[in-house]
Amino acid sequence: MSDAFSSTQIPVLSPADIVTARRATRDLCERLGFGKADQTRLATAVSELARNVIQYACEGVCIVEDASDNRTRRIRVQVEDRGPGITDIALAMTDGYSTSGGLGAGLPGTRRLVDDFQIESAPGRTRISITLHKPL
Repeated sequence: MSDAFSSTQIPVLSPADIVTARRATRDLCERLGFGKADQTRLATAVSELARNVIQYACEGVCIVEDASDNRTRRIRVQVEDRGPGITDIALAMTDGYSTSGGLGAGLPGTRRLVDDFQIESAPGRTRISITLHKPL
């Protein structure tokens, strides 16, 4: 079993950091024995969240963590920025809603890709935590 509660912190400052965060997530998934489909689901979710940091806040951080215990393999990812915040979280979580002219699938799609999804936002700080888990 892995060393539970180990984590990797990735600054999110440029599009290249999206790739780094995605790779760190996929690598941890693989080390913990998650299948290819789960690796892809979580890496896709992390890509979307990191892309939002670049688009809306310009900079932030992505923390990829092994939060496994003796019964469950668990990967927790926290993405945080110091941007303008999300004015209406319920609206932002609605399929089709976008402030950038996109498809409006980002946050609602991310929520569907993971087992747990939490979002906190206020002016100057948004934090989104996602988790994927698998019983041992």
